[in-house]
Amino acid sequence: MRIRVLVAVAALLAVAACSSSEPESTKPTFGGGPAPTFAPDELSAAKKAAGIEDCPAPASSAADLPDITLDCLGGGRAVDLSTLGGKPTVINLWASWCAPCRQEMPLLARAHEAYGDRVRFIGIDFKDPAPDDAIELARATGVTYPQLVDRDQKTVAALKVANLPQTIFVDAQGRMVATERKEFRSYAELTAAIDDHLGVTP
Repeated sequence: MRIRVLVAVAALLAVAACSSSEPESTKPTFGGGPAPTFAPDELSAAKKAAGIEDCPAPASSAADLPDITLDCLGGGRAVDLSTLGGKPTVINLWASWCAPCRQEMPLLARAHEAYGDRVRFIGIDFKDPAPDDAIELARATGVTYPQLVDRDQKTVAALKVANLPQTIFVDAQGRMVATERKEFRSYAELTAAIDDHLGVTP
């Protein structure tokens, strides 16, 4: 009996070792730990320096988007997702600890510039314990479209968040027509998805 117990313990230790072999900073988890405290004026100044746009005012009712209000990253008006109708919209969920997100964000920044007013781009910084790191990542990757914050995972059930990055395509009527749970690896792949799901080309 004792031998069986020792074998079981050894097996558990081996599994634990395998699961922790990847550096903590690159693990595709939903973050965790206590949120650092940053002065609102510091975050606001960082957001301004990064050129991140103010979060949008209520537009029209969105048929499928949930009635969930999220704060604006770095300060500003909170946004009720259910008011983001009236225009084709790309919603990207990301976090500063998500390695694939870091690779994908420059593509979204480029698309935001290319589509102009024809497509609304919104980011949701998801389960991210470091808002200053999130703002810095946006700055470093050229992302200037509005950014919301979902630290408490309010959107998990309504948006079916399974992993990051996740991109949701919403048509002008506010219907969630598609969700891509993957990293876009090229600009052509991203624009093809926007064309396919929203019918808009750069």
